[in-house]
Amino acid sequence: MKNKQIGFIEAFSIGVGGMVGGGIFAVLGLTIELSKGAAPIAFAIAGFIALVTVYSYVKLSLRYPSEGGTIEFIIQAFGNGLFSSLVNTTMLVSYIIMLALYAFAFGSYGSALFTGGDVEWIHKSLAAGVIALFTIINLLGAFMTGKAEDIMVFIKLAILLIFVGVGFFSIDWTHMATTEWMPLPSVLTGGLMIFVAYEGFELIANTARDIKEPEKNLPRAYYASVIFVIILYILIAMVAVGNLSFEQAASSKDYILAVAAEPFFGHAGFIIIGVAALLSTASAINATIYGGGRTAYLIAKHGEIPESFEKKIKNGFEGMIIIGLLGIIVATLFNVDNISVAGSLGFLLVFGLVNLANFKLYKETGGNRFISGLGTLLCFTAVIVLVGYNAIHMPQSLLTSTILILIVGLFNVVYNKFRKKSEFIASFMDKRLKKEETN
Repeated sequence: MKNKQIGFIEAFSIGVGGMVGGGIFAVLGLTIELSKGAAPIAFAIAGFIALVTVYSYVKLSLRYPSEGGTIEFIIQAFGNGLFSSLVNTTMLVSYIIMLALYAFAFGSYGSALFTGGDVEWIHKSLAAGVIALFTIINLLGAFMTGKAEDIMVFIKLAILLIFVGVGFFSIDWTHMATTEWMPLPSVLTGGLMIFVAYEGFELIANTARDIKEPEKNLPRAYYASVIFVIILYILIAMVAVGNLSFEQAASSKDYILAVAAEPFFGHAGFIIIGVAALLSTASAINATIYGGGRTAYLIAKHGEIPESFEKKIKNGFEGMIIIGLLGIIVATLFNVDNISVAGSLGFLLVFGLVNLANFKLYKETGGNRFISGLGTLLCFTAVIVLVGYNAIHMPQSLLTSTILILIVGLFNVVYNKFRKKSEFIASFMDKRLKKEETN
């Protein structure tokens, strides 16, 4: 049997690295625009939903350790039918949305570094180019090693921690006075629109089988990574809000962290944070193409999307090309509001169903139904609030979500009429888990 190589530190790094990717660079400005001085509260709201959801991930990961992660949990709770197909395809589409969001941020910061502002054609060219580059790299098998990714995580965390540590002493606290807060519905929406910045903790689930002493290390890694990131995000939001006027934040919302570093680091801070954003988003794009390609492969083997997604090309999968092309389309056709809303809605729906899965399988997982029920309620209520607020105040921001929901729904209904499934794939995603369960 393969030796388990992942300990607490490695699992913690996977969770933190998955969350502190491109999300914070892409959506901080949007949250400040919606919440003003209450932006730290908005991050705390989204973080609380993530923290409650972690409970279900812990229980399900311990009971069903599988490389399929979230996909496996959905199959175990809801079986192999149209509903699970819709959920799993929605998760795949959410990965594509995240890829587009990271590419959008890469283009924004790249344009700001090269031109001092957001030049649309440069922005979109960089966004498309970086996705194309890392798609090719993944197909050639040159995916960054785990050690290289660890270094990337260390660099971006070090820069962000320095940003927080130094910037904290120059905060103008009047910017966060309650008189500077937006109304509660707007603050809630600001928090929910940046929920995508927390989604990466679910990557720990895909490594659950290979974690040493899982009963001890899995819960610690899940909770420690989410709590650490909640605190980090709140502090980043405080420094950004406290060092910029709301007019400055609005005019530079797509590359706000770089501008927020100028008051205490000068122009050098703008460059350092800008470079950190490029490194961070590039790393996130690389990992998302690899992870998304792997997710597509697993779902294709499960019979929920066409088999072309699982065809091999060089050292990658054909699905990586499809995911890359779709990511380029979304990143270049839609703005950050559209992309962020679609990504947050996708993961809130998926996480709500993971909570519901733990609620349903409580006898199997030993879970507390009150906590998983609370997680389900929070996620689904968040979906309603997010859709409702945007429908009233920013209906155009729902365009991407509406288009993708229609495409996913139509695709699954039509494809499920013609697909063929094997008996093995029907009940389990992970072959090793099936063997253990049937012995």
